[in-house]
Amino acid sequence: MPTLSTMLDQPLTHSFTPGKREGTTILKLVGPLTLSSIFGFQNEFRSHTPQVMIVDLSESPYMDSAGLGLLMNYYVSAESHGRKLLLAGTNQRIDSLLEMTKVHKVLKTFPSVEAAEASF
Repeated sequence: MPTLSTMLDQPLTHSFTPGKREGTTILKLVGPLTLSSIFGFQNEFRSHTPQVMIVDLSESPYMDSAGLGLLMNYYVSAESHGRKLLLAGTNQRIDSLLEMTKVHKVLKTFPSVEAAEASF
């Protein structure tokens, strides 16, 4: 099992792909979503405004408060414009962060992208 320090050293890569339904975009993140990794893609992330954005975190081992803040800011903006943000594939570490910060009451999480797409 990777240690926290080795997780933090991993780069963050991302890709946007169309979902199965029109107006849905899947953002696949690979690597940790942290303060040091979000600068490379946060503006691109914010500029994507599909009706439904599903963030696939199945290959993201760790998220810090900056990563959570980025997702929450996107969520607030999306909600105020009638759009949705859904999370998919969160691991136990990320689920714990969401619960500890009470964000799990706001951000909807699903075990997979397929489950997220089937929810609407």
